[in-house]
Amino acid sequence: MVEITLPRNSRPTDGKTWPKPDKAKNVTEFRIYRWSPDDDANPRIDTYQVDRDDCGPMILDALIWIKNNVDPTLTFRRSCREGVCGSCAMNIDGTNTLACTSAIDDKKAPVKIYPLPHQPVVKDLVPDLTNFYAQYASIQPWLQTVSPTPEKEWKQSHEDRNKLDGHYECILCACCSTSCPSYWWNSDRYLGPAALLQANRWINDSRDESTGARLDNLEDPFRLYRCHTIMNCSKACPKGLNPAKSIAEIKKKMVDRQL
Repeated sequence: MVEITLPRNSRPTDGKTWPKPDKAKNVTEFRIYRWSPDDDANPRIDTYQVDRDDCGPMILDALIWIKNNVDPTLTFRRSCREGVCGSCAMNIDGTNTLACTSAIDDKKAPVKIYPLPHQPVVKDLVPDLTNFYAQYASIQPWLQTVSPTPEKEWKQSHEDRNKLDGHYECILCACCSTSCPSYWWNSDRYLGPAALLQANRWINDSRDESTGARLDNLEDPFRLYRCHTIMNCSKACPKGLNPAKSIAEIKKKMVDRQL
């Protein structure tokens, strides 16, 4: 019989419950995952009470309010605050999404916030995405040509340009890949939805002249075909993209070139 146990120090424990802000009449409770590599303690779940009358409407506003007013040690990534950079991707109430575009009022208190799942944690809500970005680099996301470079620009018809819609909007937040069970178990070899969506973007680009090499790079039992069309990726994408469709298109192109 196979015995499966959790790794040491992996089970979260109850953490500190911070007091309610003085004179606050409208508060929302947040339960936030905390872990630091600087100690040998288990992860913990700290509880915070956010004064909604002194805080913006988004989850990211609440995190910033907590860091500024309650606990300066709380660690998370953020940048644009407009759903463009993908920095503040995290798991909010069981869904991978962006904190800056998630409204507090759309969540049921207490709001539970964790880092993106099945990734090494750097600290608190910050996942280590080194492998994720390396996989993106592996699909060589740049225009590759052998024809002489034109004097002005590589021209493209409106019809060919439309083929890039649903691909170029990806902000590499990793919400899709970290929601995929196949990626959880095979992230060392399976490229994941984000990288494959980006690969399809360059395969579809009429200006690119390395389509065959790009498909050869993906012809592998794990890099592409570990996708089992679970569709978690398309459901999780905060930009409304459909990585599962892009992966299916790549698989179809693999078949078409054999005919």
